[in-house]
Amino acid sequence: MKRLFDLFLSLPLLVLLSPVALGVWLAIKWEDQGPSLYWSKRVGKLNHTFLMPKFRSMKLDTPQVATHLLDNAHLRITRVGAFIRKNSLDEIPQLWSVLTGQMSFVGPRPALFNQEDLIRLRTQKNIHHLKPGITGWAQINGRDDLSIPEKVALDEFYLKNHSLFFDLKILWLTLFKVLSKDGVTH
Repeated sequence: MKRLFDLFLSLPLLVLLSPVALGVWLAIKWEDQGPSLYWSKRVGKLNHTFLMPKFRSMKLDTPQVATHLLDNAHLRITRVGAFIRKNSLDEIPQLWSVLTGQMSFVGPRPALFNQEDLIRLRTQKNIHHLKPGITGWAQINGRDDLSIPEKVALDEFYLKNHSLFFDLKILWLTLFKVLSKDGVTH
């Protein structure tokens, strides 16, 4: 049921958001001649790695680590990048990952391949059995402001309580979080 929901929602959203995606693509190209898409190595279901597309918001020489681990992260974010991150437009290409089945709309956010502490804690709590999501219970309950143990506790709550109704609630709350830019620190 969840996979059908993902398919039926991702296809129309890809079409609906294609003009916005084109505008973001062009804005990134206008500011910086590097690639507009960034393929981030992430950890998915059962700890298998996959490449997750995002619109590039950082300068080309930025190391592949969680933003909060970068020294002076604000100096590495481009002007267009700051705008698209604040408005969650950098996430639009992840609809491709939902369409291909590597991600779902709702689930724990996929860890970077080198976030060993997060991966270890999720594995201990069996959260790695869930497909990662564009949004999740942790995203609407703190996003960038949460510590790793807090994220894992929220992911575990989702694991134990997920349902189509809960997913719809998370998607609805995500809309309000994105519009209010709540919990975005970079």
